[in-house]
Amino acid sequence: MQARKTPAAPAAGKAPPPTPRAAGAAEPKGPARSPAKAARGLVRDVVTPEYWDDACRHLARRDRVMKRLIPRFGEARLASRGDAFTTLARSIVGQQISVKAAQSVWDRFAASVGGASTHLAPRKVRALPAATLREAGLSARKCEYLLDLAGHFEEGRVHVAEWAAMDDEAIIAELVAIRGIGRWTAEMFLIFHLMRPDVLPLDDLGLLKGISLNYFSGEPVSRAEAREVGEAWAPFRSVATWYIWRSLDPLPVEY
Repeated sequence: MQARKTPAAPAAGKAPPPTPRAAGAAEPKGPARSPAKAARGLVRDVVTPEYWDDACRHLARRDRVMKRLIPRFGEARLASRGDAFTTLARSIVGQQISVKAAQSVWDRFAASVGGASTHLAPRKVRALPAATLREAGLSARKCEYLLDLAGHFEEGRVHVAEWAAMDDEAIIAELVAIRGIGRWTAEMFLIFHLMRPDVLPLDDLGLLKGISLNYFSGEPVSRAEAREVGEAWAPFRSVATWYIWRSLDPLPVEY
C-alpha cells in the first residue's frame, strides 16, 4: 500500500478541529469600511480587511510555511475596489481567458457601458445592444451571462442588503443561481469583495499548486489533502490562501 504523503512543514502541535473560531484566536474583524454602505453595495474606495494583522499573527504561530511566507510580502494585503455588481461582472468577463486578454476585453466593455469602470450600472449594461457587447470581445455566452447578472441586480433578485448577515454558504447558493457563476466565482467574491476571512476555495488550481509546492515538495495534492492543510489556517483560511497565491505570483490580484 502506498504511503500517505506528509506535509513538508506542518504546523507545530495538534491541529484544531474545523470550528468557526480556533481556540485562542482573535474574533475575525470585518473589512475597513462602512457596514451599512457595504450591505447596500454602494460605491466604495479601496478596501482592506481590519482583521489582516490578527490573521497574520495567528497563521505565523500555527503554521511554519505561513511564518516564512508572510514576511516576504511586507505590507501587501488583500484589497478590493468597486461594487458587488461590477466585481461579479468582471469575474464573468475573465472566465477561461488570460489575465491580459481579460483586462483588454474589460476595458472595452466598461468603455461601452460608460462611467467609472469600477462601478458599472446594471441598467446601463442591460441597455447595451448585443452587437456592442460582442464588439467589446465578449462571446455570445458571456453576453448572456452579463445580461442575466444585470437583471438579477436591477430587479432585486439578489439580496445585497442581507449579505452582511448571511453565512458564506447561503451567499454562495444565491450567487450560483445566476447564469455563468459557479462555486469558484462565488468563493472569489466572498474573498475579494465581501472580505470573508475563512474561505478555502478547493476548486482553485492556484491554491492546489501552491499547497503542493509549499507543503508537499511539488507532489500533486488532492482536495482532501488541501483541506487538511487548511484546517490549521482556520479561522483565517482566506488570508492563508492569499499568501499561497502570492508565493506563485507576487503581484496581488484585485477585483
